[in-house]
Amino acid sequence: MEISLACYQSLSLDKIQNSFRFPSSIHEVFRTKPLFSDYCFRFNRRKCGNPCDKIKCFSLEQGLQPRRPKPKPSRNTDSDLKETEETHVKRPSVGICSQIEKLAFCNRYREALELFEILELEGGFDVGLSTYDALVSACIGLGSVRAVKRVFSYMISNGFEPDQYMSNRVLLMHVKCGMMVDARSVFDEMPERNLVSWNTIIAGLVDVGDYFEAFRLFLLMWEEFSDCGSRTIATMIRASAGLELISVGRQLHSAAVKFGVGEDIFVSCALIDMYSKCGSIEDAQWAFDEMPEKTTVGWNSIIAGYALHGYSEEALSMFYEMRDSGVKMDHFTFSMIIRISSRLASVEYAKQVHAGLIRHGFGLDIVANTALVDFYSKWGRVEDAKHVFDRMPCKNTISWNALIAGYGNHGWGAEAVELFEQMLREKMRPNHVTFLAVLSACSHSRLFERGWEIFQSMSRDHKIKPRAMHYACMIELLGQEGLLDEAFALIRGAPFKPTANMWAALLTASRVNVNLELGKYAAEKLYGMEPEKLSNYVVLLNIYHQSGKLKEAASVLQTLRRKGLRMLPVCSWIEVNKQSHVFLSGDKSHVQTNEIYEKVDSLVHEISKHGYVPKEKTLLPDVDEQEQRILLYHSEKLAVAFGLINTMKGSPLQIVQNHRICNDCHNAIKLIALVTRREIVVRDASRFHHFKDGSCSCGDYW
Repeated sequence: MEISLACYQSLSLDKIQNSFRFPSSIHEVFRTKPLFSDYCFRFNRRKCGNPCDKIKCFSLEQGLQPRRPKPKPSRNTDSDLKETEETHVKRPSVGICSQIEKLAFCNRYREALELFEILELEGGFDVGLSTYDALVSACIGLGSVRAVKRVFSYMISNGFEPDQYMSNRVLLMHVKCGMMVDARSVFDEMPERNLVSWNTIIAGLVDVGDYFEAFRLFLLMWEEFSDCGSRTIATMIRASAGLELISVGRQLHSAAVKFGVGEDIFVSCALIDMYSKCGSIEDAQWAFDEMPEKTTVGWNSIIAGYALHGYSEEALSMFYEMRDSGVKMDHFTFSMIIRISSRLASVEYAKQVHAGLIRHGFGLDIVANTALVDFYSKWGRVEDAKHVFDRMPCKNTISWNALIAGYGNHGWGAEAVELFEQMLREKMRPNHVTFLAVLSACSHSRLFERGWEIFQSMSRDHKIKPRAMHYACMIELLGQEGLLDEAFALIRGAPFKPTANMWAALLTASRVNVNLELGKYAAEKLYGMEPEKLSNYVVLLNIYHQSGKLKEAASVLQTLRRKGLRMLPVCSWIEVNKQSHVFLSGDKSHVQTNEIYEKVDSLVHEISKHGYVPKEKTLLPDVDEQEQRILLYHSEKLAVAFGLINTMKGSPLQIVQNHRICNDCHNAIKLIALVTRREIVVRDASRFHHFKDGSCSCGDYW
């Protein structure tokens, strides 16, 4: 297929050059020997406004140069040879070496390395190239740094002199096991390097994120060989994506077309990923459309690109196209779609994906199932999340974190702590995310003493330094207990500068405990750090209202108007029969408006018998002032009424909204859950609220 180069022919490699600030020597190299001839690549030293301008690399004179082969030793005399044979006789090891090779061939790498210990302990065995090759495969298969050091040390101590193939294998062994410092030493000491050698070290640098050095070596490789294959170009396109330099990526795209590898699968997938990460989803789609054969990786790349830019519906549409095309889907495909379903707040989509996951044989995959646990937890299906978690044959730290966080968000603090303790009993190593999840669970469920024990154990027992978010959880815990002085002391005693989250937690605690002075102090700190964040002003405004400081409240409102900050209309939505229904406060656009308003009036009348009285005016973050004039018809009340009308009696309701639930609606929905005998779950901008039998999982600390 012929690909038009009109949009690429004016590109040059000057941005790479300027980014690395190569000296004039490399300028002359590429002036006399163009990297990609006939495509108008040039070096004109234009200034490039990107972060690479600050990077300096070594010149070619300081760079890598092929080493000359080491001179072979002169022939030994007969007497020398005889003396050598007497002092160092290598024993044949045909049996052991043969077994090592067979074990490695059958992917029984651990057993192969255990057998290798015999050679290490007894020494003096004659080990051939094929056995070393098998041991390298075992090291790569296990990814064991210790094994690499053992095998490499044995090679050196036994005087093994590898040929070009084996040198490349040794280099690959170090790269694959993440030993890039040692890999560079191996690469530097190689007497000869071919394209495989260069590609191996460059790919390793890209894998560890050292993109600048990868580009430096790429240019040096080109200066030596004036050639590169599809894998090399695909690797450098990945480096361009890592640096988010679309101009460099386009030049490499042009080079790929020039070398006739523009339709190579690896290059195409790398281009889709690069254009997506560099912000051009249109170019990513174009690269995908030009693929002669659309592979699983290609489909995954374009779906991930749409998801990355927030085009969730388009990503879901591409998923359905992929499914209909007959291409095999893998666990990454399902993991992505589960996360996209989470964005779309669609439990039905997630159920379909879950079924597809099982149908395609990935029902036990750790990555996809962890995504499912996270999804079900975030969307109120904690029992489903636990069911998936319990069925996983293998769990990692991320899996445990997902369920612990799910329990915490839903107010199941005791269950979250128990799960955390079970995680420790099973010898799983917690990380800072684990502690954030369990401390947040303690905060949501007001488990003050247990929270403090876990907080103190972080550095004492697990050698993990608490971060700002961990401190914010503890400040919220102290605020729930009314210990504002202790909360303030915790902020001042933090081993780092307090963050906005820490001051925001103190501001919220001050509002709940109506401490005007401390709230004002925390708000002033926040204004300096987040001058344009609306919620900080609104919380202080509520403190002034609750304290009767109307003059100060008016001053805050004037500040809001002066800064041009407006409280946005709020909305709530509910999914019924696989269709989402969105409501604004006072909304009368729905086809069932009359029924909905009648239901709200009926519910208010019913819950009034249980003590419901509309609350006084209270402003909340992102809530428009006109909300107060339509208090009885807030968006969440309309969504609840619609759900009660259109679902079976006794079935639970789940509401999602883009703002924090107001005090009046919180009290009203508690009583609605009581009189209707329904469980109502509301996910607001802060957390989950499970309303059942007249109570809420948040303990009314909203």
